[in-house]
Amino acid sequence: MSIDITFRCPPEWQDVLPRPISGRQGLPDWLKTMPSEAHSALLGQDVRTVKQCPPFLDAMGGGWMMPLLCDVTVQDGLTFSWDWDLPVSRLDRLTRAPLSWHPSAQLDGVPFAEPGMAALKFNSAWTVEVPKGWSVLFTHPVNRLDLPFQTLTGLVDCDAFNTGFVHFPALWQDRDWTGTLPKGTPVAQLWPVPRAMTAHFETLEGPYADQVEETLDLIGQARGGYRKNHRASDH
Repeated sequence: MSIDITFRCPPEWQDVLPRPISGRQGLPDWLKTMPSEAHSALLGQDVRTVKQCPPFLDAMGGGWMMPLLCDVTVQDGLTFSWDWDLPVSRLDRLTRAPLSWHPSAQLDGVPFAEPGMAALKFNSAWTVEVPKGWSVLFTHPVNRLDLPFQTLTGLVDCDAFNTGFVHFPALWQDRDWTGTLPKGTPVAQLWPVPRAMTAHFETLEGPYADQVEETLDLIGQARGGYRKNHRASDH
């Protein structure tokens, strides 16, 4: 099922802002250059790496990537600066900074945040609209543990909230990191999700049990069993 997502930005900034891109367009260089096979000392033979794992790849290549709005220079994971000359927008309440902060008190009691740790907030200049009945899940770019930050996950009803901006709180993980996060770095990945869902619980009997056996045979008999027999062709 295909649905339409509409991204909108201030007209004065449309030639300056990096656009959201599909997850497939945002695959990292390390994935492209990593080997497809590697030797396992434990097994004593070559094995396929995650580069040949369709679920791993499809998760990374799915959805849409929300970009860092401009180059941001970071010193020792503590000091953040940028030089971004934006045209004046008639939306005078729209922040012109690519990032801001949440006070540390907002993370009190959160087990994965250090005491006194403030949350970075990656600002967005794109609104997101999806069809009625759908929400949007925003989360850290999938399998991107190489990034020096961890974006927190949120669910927004972007069928109704489509004239406001969704920003992305994140924890800066690497306190020794110094360098420049380039414009366009993926800071969040999004997927539209339907709000109306139901669940059914059954047992594997009769034809379903037979089909499970057939599936296990297909997966076990040859490499690429899932990819050849079960993976959707539009990935």
